[in-house]
Amino acid sequence: MSERDEKPAVNPHTGAPIPPETPAPAPGAPASGAEAAASPPPAPAPAAPTAAPSHQELAVRAALETVMDPEIGLSVIDLGLIREIHFLDPPKTLVRMMLTTPFCPYAPQLMADVKQATMSAVPQECEVEIMPDAWSPDMMPDPGLLGFSY
Repeated sequence: MSERDEKPAVNPHTGAPIPPETPAPAPGAPASGAEAAASPPPAPAPAAPTAAPSHQELAVRAALETVMDPEIGLSVIDLGLIREIHFLDPPKTLVRMMLTTPFCPYAPQLMADVKQATMSAVPQECEVEIMPDAWSPDMMPDPGLLGFSY
């Protein structure tokens, strides 16, 4: 045997030794008792990332572009106030949104406008829920729309 045969193979990217290959059992062949006990069960596949928005959600978001914050003059979409849109069974749309300030005096009007715009895009019952989270310009898709840098 030469010196080269005795050295374990090394991964050129990490420098870690490559474990020796073991023959894999034939597909469908049962593993021996010792191998089955020693090897952990396969880990479940990681959850798939959330799917792309549905056509309904895109239609609702497009309709919500028309709902403007009366003080700031930007849409609830541009401000990042619409956080979640869910389509429930029985047919009902749930829109979860935030306000720019905790005690926004325009909250009832904004909620009514969001509900009306949502129902114009998807003709089914709609519920608008206000989330208690604090809003910041970081939640906007384009914070530069506010006209200042922070």
